[in-house]
Amino acid sequence: MTADSREIARQLLARTGYSTVQVTETAESTPTAPRTPQPSSVAAPGDRGLLAHPDIVATVAQFDGVDRMFDSLNVPNPLYLPHHGTSGPTIRQLDRDMINFGCFNYLGLSADKRVAEASKAAIDEYGTSVSASRIVSGQIPLYAEFERRIAETYDVDDAVITTSGYLTNAAAVGYLLGQGDLAVCDALVHSSIVSGTEWAGCRRISFRHNDPAALEAILKMSRGSFRRAMVVLESHYSMDGDVALLPPLIDVARKYDCAVMIDEAHSFGVLGEHGHGIRELYGLPGDAVDVWMGTMSKALGSVGGFLAGSRELIRAFKYSAPGLSMFATAPAPASIAAALAALDIVDREPERVARLRDNASYAFAQSQALGFRTGLAEGTPILPIIVGDTQKAVLAGVGLLQAGINANSITYPSVPLGEERLRFFVSSEHTREQIDTALTTVAEILG
Repeated sequence: MTADSREIARQLLARTGYSTVQVTETAESTPTAPRTPQPSSVAAPGDRGLLAHPDIVATVAQFDGVDRMFDSLNVPNPLYLPHHGTSGPTIRQLDRDMINFGCFNYLGLSADKRVAEASKAAIDEYGTSVSASRIVSGQIPLYAEFERRIAETYDVDDAVITTSGYLTNAAAVGYLLGQGDLAVCDALVHSSIVSGTEWAGCRRISFRHNDPAALEAILKMSRGSFRRAMVVLESHYSMDGDVALLPPLIDVARKYDCAVMIDEAHSFGVLGEHGHGIRELYGLPGDAVDVWMGTMSKALGSVGGFLAGSRELIRAFKYSAPGLSMFATAPAPASIAAALAALDIVDREPERVARLRDNASYAFAQSQALGFRTGLAEGTPILPIIVGDTQKAVLAGVGLLQAGINANSITYPSVPLGEERLRFFVSSEHTREQIDTALTTVAEILG
């Protein structure tokens, strides 16, 4: 990558000139990045001092303590607990069949035989890896076909596939922004977006979750101090199950000459009548957003990420963005073939999305009837049940495991202190009996 090519890509998102006015930190700014560890005065044998890294020391102490706690209670430790078989509405775990609400296989496609057969066929044709980056020797027709389909779905010029959803966000943000630029992020965006701003070296300010007025207040104060600014959002928030107020947020961003990037990881295949995401939900044109980001690991039942947008922007991503196509091995052919087959099924079988929507609405209504705190949830397939205490949330998750139900205990720092919760991913393949069993068991455990 050259400095010129990176600058050209950034200019594609530029809306105003550079101003030298210094920004004043707002009360809603994202907390500062973790401290830079100081060198240890004595290096541990064989590790060049790495084991004295304060974050390593703290993490090892914390999770050794967690292991001891679960051992002393003689209950299963849910962290890195292996399971067997596919991640469907049930899984095999702890030598028994479990009702599974812990995986984001929203449409059940990771276990669909047609998806698996497409993946196997790709291995037979291309092997397990193309063993190269795409720009030199790693391009195969599958990649271009998936990109064409995604671009068509979003009504934009082009798209690019990547190997990892996390890397997609981090590398895209890190490439598009730099020193003298501003990322204005919803307070609840994914860690991968935060990583991208740190890679970029740009200024990051967060605004109150899903609040156009808060976004405007920050941009009114800060926008003029930066060359470029990009507003970064999620469309369907993975911890809370609420949906971005995208049209008014876009309006504010455009008023202050900001680009917009949106993370569709948990909305593609979920939102909209045909599962085409938040663009379909709100009836937006493709160019309403500058950068559409999504993953293949949720509703599409595969692994990897994608970015969609204008021809110029995607061309810049493909030819000069580190970690997207450049300096990275191309995605496994089997993964892209699986995602293509899943995309075919989503388009041919809209009843899957309808069934998902019905199950999500039912689970939300039942949770309300049982008196659970569900926070910001709106009846989407992400259902939080807020417990409000770390120990209670963890032990509730263990209690569910012992009762034959897999759901996620979510604690600080993934959610704020006092907002600890159980999180349920509802799928199109769950039965109402499974939903009822899980929720009544939660009620019994929480008392």
